[in-house]
Amino acid sequence: MEAGKSSVIASKKPPPTPKSIIHQKFGSTAVYTVEEIQDCTQNGCPGLCISQKGPCLYRCTLTLPEFSIVSDICKRKKDAEQSAAEKAIEKLGIHPNKDNPTPEEAWGQLVGRLSYLFSDEFLSSVHPVSGHLRAALQREGHLNGFVPVSAIAVCDAKICSLCKYIKPEVESNILLVMELIHRAAEKLGGSVLFSEDHLSLKKLNAYPPETMEPLLKSESGMGESIPIEVIRIPSSVKKTVEPMILNASGNGYYLDVIACELGLRDASKVLISRTLGRASSEIRLYYCIPNAKTLSQSSQCHTNQTGQLEGEFNVRASYLCGQDICGDAILASLGYTWRSIDLFHEVVSLRTYYRLLASKIPRGIYKLSREAILAAELPAVFTTRSNWKGSFPKEILIVFCRQHRLSEPIFLCNPFESQPALQGSPDSGGDKTNGNDQPMVPIVEYKCVVKILSKCQDLIIQCSPKESYKKEADAIETAALKVLSWLNIFFVILDLSEETVTFASKELDILIYPQHFLKEFASCLSVHYQFQSIGTQSHSFLAYDYMNQQNHKLVDKVSSVKIGGHDSGVTPSTGSLVCISYTISLVAEGECTKEYIESSEEFEFEIGCGAVLPLLEAAVTQMSVGQSAWINMELPPDEFILAAARDSETIVTLLSTGTCFLECAITLLRVTVPLEDRMEQALFKPPLSKQRVEYALQHIRQSCAASLVDLGCGSGSLLDSLLDYPSSLETIAGVDLSHKGLARAAKILHTKLNASMDTEPSINKVESAVLFYGSITNFDSRLRGFDIATCLEVIEHMEEDEACIFGNVVLSTFCPRILIVSTPNYEYNPILQRSTLQSPEERDENQTCKFRNHDHKFEWTREQFRHWATDLALRYNYSVEFSGVGGDGDKEPGFASQIAVFRKKDGEFSITDAAENYEVVWEWNRSSNS
Repeated sequence: MEAGKSSVIASKKPPPTPKSIIHQKFGSTAVYTVEEIQDCTQNGCPGLCISQKGPCLYRCTLTLPEFSIVSDICKRKKDAEQSAAEKAIEKLGIHPNKDNPTPEEAWGQLVGRLSYLFSDEFLSSVHPVSGHLRAALQREGHLNGFVPVSAIAVCDAKICSLCKYIKPEVESNILLVMELIHRAAEKLGGSVLFSEDHLSLKKLNAYPPETMEPLLKSESGMGESIPIEVIRIPSSVKKTVEPMILNASGNGYYLDVIACELGLRDASKVLISRTLGRASSEIRLYYCIPNAKTLSQSSQCHTNQTGQLEGEFNVRASYLCGQDICGDAILASLGYTWRSIDLFHEVVSLRTYYRLLASKIPRGIYKLSREAILAAELPAVFTTRSNWKGSFPKEILIVFCRQHRLSEPIFLCNPFESQPALQGSPDSGGDKTNGNDQPMVPIVEYKCVVKILSKCQDLIIQCSPKESYKKEADAIETAALKVLSWLNIFFVILDLSEETVTFASKELDILIYPQHFLKEFASCLSVHYQFQSIGTQSHSFLAYDYMNQQNHKLVDKVSSVKIGGHDSGVTPSTGSLVCISYTISLVAEGECTKEYIESSEEFEFEIGCGAVLPLLEAAVTQMSVGQSAWINMELPPDEFILAAARDSETIVTLLSTGTCFLECAITLLRVTVPLEDRMEQALFKPPLSKQRVEYALQHIRQSCAASLVDLGCGSGSLLDSLLDYPSSLETIAGVDLSHKGLARAAKILHTKLNASMDTEPSINKVESAVLFYGSITNFDSRLRGFDIATCLEVIEHMEEDEACIFGNVVLSTFCPRILIVSTPNYEYNPILQRSTLQSPEERDENQTCKFRNHDHKFEWTREQFRHWATDLALRYNYSVEFSGVGGDGDKEPGFASQIAVFRKKDGEFSITDAAENYEVVWEWNRSSNS
């Protein structure tokens, strides 16, 4: 890890936005009028001058009673509105950053606020604290009228805010807030009584009859017992978390009921956590106050010496709320709110508890946003906003920071200019002009730096991605996803070695500040260690090995998926947006017991970005639209199963048998082809993919080739198409790095080759076929000397240096007689994109020429491609000719897909040592299948 230093700034509440300040001062009399401003720009693609519609820009006019003001020009409507509001408050002389009170001023305001809470007029208001005051008046004996200080500390936001100005460290310690309230109450000795023994406050003078009578009438019919479902979280990890019923009364005090369940004397000994989960939630943890003689001693004990508190440390409750809790705790959703004077309550079930657990880690937050706890996974890459489903990475990171009491993440996104001629170019030299000798139009790109800071503004994590993006939003979301990916690793691998941390950090462009990081997450680490000591390590969402195990078993499992229904021929590929319906059930092996867990009638995800469980995606890639599949999967983490299940108690019973697995039934409803395919289909009939196959077939026929290897065969589309035409081929082979693609290719080829044996005469002469798993930048002697090697639309998915390595390896060691390489022509992209990009999501904000697929690492112009191919041909004794498909090679901007055909000149093949670097994943031989 790398260490760094950052200045420590006292935590302050973020200032209100300009719009909120204007609203507070003017309300509905402030009128915002936003107008759209069009901007036309020239496309930055080399060799083309196509005028296109520029990005949408906005300007806002803010009309106030006394004047109007116009904003700056902005890219987004809401930014224009904020700009107008900012100019207005500047003209009005309002300085929001200077409105925070000093500690001395805050003390005075705190005393005044406390006095108001115990005033006669406040009692009848609709406020959480007034609800506690009314309920306290129903308490019997010496407790009558006493309200626990803990209730005031949690339920009044103004009190909490003022306490932060006095002592910033109260942010993480409710007992410090209670101590400050006590000290403020001492200044109100004539009107408010503080009970040190009961840690409660009481109004000294009785409320007047005119205030009490309406309240007594409204509460006269509220004496029935109210059963409320809550969760008890024992401090001992040997005891299970279990549901229970609280019997509260409408005219009683619910905190006394909770105190009784926790074995406490009265409500004053109960501490209340902040709300958990979503912002509108009323779910809180209720637990015991540290045992000390005075409130001051309790706060010091809670701050400095957690290990010395009485009672056993409650691992699970502490993990949920981010505070140290000792003794049992109760998780409940009840209390008094701003919405009504009545006691609010909702059911809190085991499912609620496990969903809160899941929401503490990034992948859990994503799963919850998709309402697909078992099916979904946090995607590994951010492709396009239109294809991403669920909460965006930026939103997830913001939620994560809130869950762990960190400052809001900072996103620093700065534009810079780059030259399009240098983008993806094998050689970086040459004049910065296009094909018409005109100056290149600079391309505006963005890089985003993400910073995660503590509440005290200590820098914890910084992510500085090397990649740049043409859209500001893409730069932000990709950087946020990198941070989330690193956090996922941290939260599931407890024994992170320095080497592992360093490697993961470098891969994701992350810089960690260990001292500050460990300070913020020390309690999380402690909780995680104790979680795993419970004995359910292999079935905990903290068990990182689960996903690794699933990926390792993918090769074996993918071929055993049961698929039924007619093959429509419409199949997904990498980048496709698919829609499925699915049902997942928990099955107890040997007991014929099945319990429904989760289902969806329409669930969308993108193929190839890791947005679902690996086995689920592997099954879908083998299906066509209309088909159904059934797969059995090993159990994911127990917490995710229980977070998804409606009947958690039944599921717990089944899980305890230890012989369960998941059964998943899937139907593929529809497939939306990748943007690259949509662009090509919009202009070309037949599609470019079919034209490339026909081009390869033409060379096979002309050369009378007997053997062909497809380098980067993917799902076998080329090999599959070749079997539909008569040819001289006797041996075919494919190589790829995708197990899922190879599995689908094997299924298709096996079916088609076996079917050809029953046809007389057979349409093809193929005697043997084999599929290899491996990288085409590595040599395997079993593929040396083939008649034809094809590599169609593959090299652009590599880094440029890898594409150069591939060219060297294939021509110097594989040595095919003919090599056919195709790749997109970057100069043709504006034509494709102009014909298909209709939605704002798909349009480039800067109207620059972008790549056809999010996975493309580069795209070359014709000159760049010729340079690469010519250099290789000269180096390895090959001739090369250039052609293409789609468009007209004699007209600008040339072919849509450019092709280089290498032919071996006379001479001996180079001598290379035997090497078998590929793994055979499927083989077929006519003689053994006859």
